[in-house]
Amino acid sequence: MNLSWLLGLIILSQQVNAPGSLFITNNGQPLSSVNRSDLSMNIPGLPMNIEKFEKWINIIDKSVSKEPKNAMLDRHGNIIPEKPGSMLDRKTFTEQVYSYYFNNGSSQLEVPLKEVYPRVDSELLGNIRSEKIGSYVTSFNNHNKERNKNIYLAAEAVNNYVLFPGETFSFNKVVGKRTAGKGYMSAPVIIKGELSEDIGGGICQVSTTLFNAVDNAGLNILQRQSHTKEVSYVPPGRDATVSWDGPDLVFKNNYNQPILIQSKTVNNKLMIEVYSSDVITYIPKKVPYLPNEQNRLPK
Repeated sequence: MNLSWLLGLIILSQQVNAPGSLFITNNGQPLSSVNRSDLSMNIPGLPMNIEKFEKWINIIDKSVSKEPKNAMLDRHGNIIPEKPGSMLDRKTFTEQVYSYYFNNGSSQLEVPLKEVYPRVDSELLGNIRSEKIGSYVTSFNNHNKERNKNIYLAAEAVNNYVLFPGETFSFNKVVGKRTAGKGYMSAPVIIKGELSEDIGGGICQVSTTLFNAVDNAGLNILQRQSHTKEVSYVPPGRDATVSWDGPDLVFKNNYNQPILIQSKTVNNKLMIEVYSSDVITYIPKKVPYLPNEQNRLPK
């Protein structure tokens, strides 16, 4: 918000101490109320407490804002349409509150909203699902339920992610902190070359499979670190370890078209595919698999 404009508007206005509350509604339902005394500084020439006003308007904004939802593909390849979000129209709301503040009597105000559009709509998603430019498959043990749960959660976190030209993807940022509150469980993990137990054990198989898939697609790998001990699901040196306050997998979309990441588990296999539009010009890279070709899923 432009504070110099705000201050100018205040100074040009006279201080008002008239009684009466402003009632804020959202879709006709009560949302908040405020008195002039709640906003006043009781200082001649500067009647409104800007700090209080900013805190109050931030609370209003948070309570009415709704994140938009990108269009996405379900497990059967059907497009689930996008859903627009909303946010407070802060400029209009500020003007309306000031109009109330410098006039007598109570008032009611329906909170003004602005529509927020998602980054990915159905049309864009339909365009960038046509050309598979990279993929990779790894196998895991079906009997380790805790580790499998972690793999599933991390795979879902990267699934349907769209990376636009020039953007970078950070595994830690996209997946977020792995906590028990998010459903992650304690499972085997390699720490300093030793096998141990930790929350989120197994997610490195997701970062590793993703690394090989985007490397296969020829994307620019910016950060990638191997474990200090070899893993069983990829050839030596083809893994990508990650931890919340440590190593990350970061890559960049160096193409002129957006890319779409599709990630899923089928039986005991984790499959990650990279798609884009049929007009993309890309340079794929051959990546190695383990000698056991069962790691590949039928096409």
